[in-house]
Amino acid sequence: MTNPLLAEWQTLFEIAPFDRIKDEDFAPALEEALAAHRAEIAAIAENSEPPNFANVIEALEGAGKALDRVLGVFFTVAGADSNPAREGLQRDFSPKLAAHFSEISANKALFARVAAVWEAREQLDLTDEQSRVLMLTHRGFVRSGAALSGDDEARMKEIKGRLAALGTQFTQNLLADEREWFMELSDSDLDGLPGFVVDAARAAGAEKGAKGPVVTLSRSLIAPFLQFSPRRDLRERAYRAWVARGANGGETDNREIAAEILRLREERARLLGYRSFAEYKLETEMAREPGRVRELLMQVWHPARARAESDAEVLTRMMHADGINGDLEPWDWRYYAEKRRKAEHDLDEAALKPYLQLDRMIEAAFACAHRLFGLAFRPLDVPLYHPDCRAWEVTRNGDHLAVFIGDYYARGSKRSGAWCSAMRSQARFPRVQTPVVINVCNFAKGDPALLSYDDARTLFHEFGHALHQMLSDVTYESISGTSVARDFVELPSQLYEHWLEVPEVLAEFATHAETGAPMPQAMLDKVLGAANFDMGFQTVEYVASALVDLDFHDGTAPADPMAAQAETLAALGMPRAITMRHATPHFAHVFAGDGYSSGYYSYMWSEVMDADAFAAFNEAGGAFDPDRAQALERHILSTGGSREAQDLYLAFRGRMPGVEALLKGRGLIAA
Repeated sequence: MTNPLLAEWQTLFEIAPFDRIKDEDFAPALEEALAAHRAEIAAIAENSEPPNFANVIEALEGAGKALDRVLGVFFTVAGADSNPAREGLQRDFSPKLAAHFSEISANKALFARVAAVWEAREQLDLTDEQSRVLMLTHRGFVRSGAALSGDDEARMKEIKGRLAALGTQFTQNLLADEREWFMELSDSDLDGLPGFVVDAARAAGAEKGAKGPVVTLSRSLIAPFLQFSPRRDLRERAYRAWVARGANGGETDNREIAAEILRLREERARLLGYRSFAEYKLETEMAREPGRVRELLMQVWHPARARAESDAEVLTRMMHADGINGDLEPWDWRYYAEKRRKAEHDLDEAALKPYLQLDRMIEAAFACAHRLFGLAFRPLDVPLYHPDCRAWEVTRNGDHLAVFIGDYYARGSKRSGAWCSAMRSQARFPRVQTPVVINVCNFAKGDPALLSYDDARTLFHEFGHALHQMLSDVTYESISGTSVARDFVELPSQLYEHWLEVPEVLAEFATHAETGAPMPQAMLDKVLGAANFDMGFQTVEYVASALVDLDFHDGTAPADPMAAQAETLAALGMPRAITMRHATPHFAHVFAGDGYSSGYYSYMWSEVMDADAFAAFNEAGGAFDPDRAQALERHILSTGGSREAQDLYLAFRGRMPGVEALLKGRGLIAA
């Protein structure tokens, strides 16, 4: 029988036929797709015709489509619905893929043809988009080591293969720690917990096969447990397990893996002539060099730390008033911050959550996209990779634009966090293809599923990434959608979060799960008034993580990353009751792959722009101003990486923003 991963997909919108794909199909499909791609590359490299844009650059753009399809399916299920077979395949695939792409970048004949087109670029009469693709292709080869030779070339290939294997192992170790640990709760342990936390704990217990409710290391469950449980001993036990992920000793310990990854990254950068991995990595970003990143982070660190220290004093007094002496600990912060929020803003999250139903928040995200960009969403009944997934056709004026898939619930087979990916990206070459885009989240399951305000913000954030993919309108897939500078890619997602805070959006879609009544105006006012509550804590835990990441990569790689982490935090004067959002052994953004390595700062870099970009709407006709929405789509959401990120933002806004907009937006300085 034909392998379903390799056959033409005669399905609605050419969605992967998940009902026919089995785990045993992946390995043979990968081998065949790799062989096909090797043959395509050889044909390009060995072409006897003089090199030109069509027979080199466009030929590369059209190559590897079978491989893209196989990997698009595999990495979707490996991240969102893993099992032992898929974990084993991932360990096998990672070094194979690294070796495959290393062979391409080290192909001297191919690079010679790319370089020849690059040298002749002024005589080729290329479009702006073609010129951009040529530059990015040539630069990518050079940065991959195509100009290396001899021992340096061989060593670069070894490094890439080893890094791929280590990144996979880091991810699987983290997933194993998150999957294996849970804390059983007795009925008395549930005292003081709101109903939605109890329901989530019971559902988690049923999934784990436990006798009763449990707390797991899923953020959607452990965070509200730390926020609401009056049992300090249980909070401490849960918190220590949460921050110990990847650092428990044994086979799943990530500390030595992190150290080796940092050493290999530094060696890779130096082979290419860079002083450090940070210098290498930031060369292609908006920031350009480590000094600019550090300057931004420190501008934010000082007011954030001052706010956090002031808040810590208040929370400590509250704890002492409860008869608990000593210092405020990390497992105390969320609990007393919630009590303070309820006292100062009269905002009770347990009362708020019934108004934030998952289905209604999905409707809200869709409705905003309709008002801003004219998009419509029609549910699709198609086989997907897990029963929890759902799909929609995305249209505009009746024309098909994309397929959107939502996978929202936490489960043991899914890695933690939330992300957006494209199983297929938009392009018009070598043929028109529309995107298939997936949002993956980890919300607690319920009937109905209820979200925290942070959960709802996450949903809007990931949908902002999805819009970047769905509204893409470029010719070449290599610059489609989110194929932009890492410190620009978070702009559309973080900007879209602002529409959750628009009063008319909450007024329409924040309706009570039982009564259907809209959120009372008084509660709505409190939600919006408390938007910056505890922002010192949130900013400190993030900026500390970003600075540790930068320090890891800006200079000689540390022999002991844990000691280096401690040194950075000590030099910053890290508040004792706050820890990094992602400590080294579970810092998947940085160590599961190169994506955010030396780049975790990019969320904040993008936030400087998103605060300013939303202000552009308010300065015009309001949150749904049609001219600003059209400009956002034309200059940012549809353009992918077809121009430099700074040029795209300048085209939308007319100027670059300063850090003041971010500080005001976070309430860290007076508005």
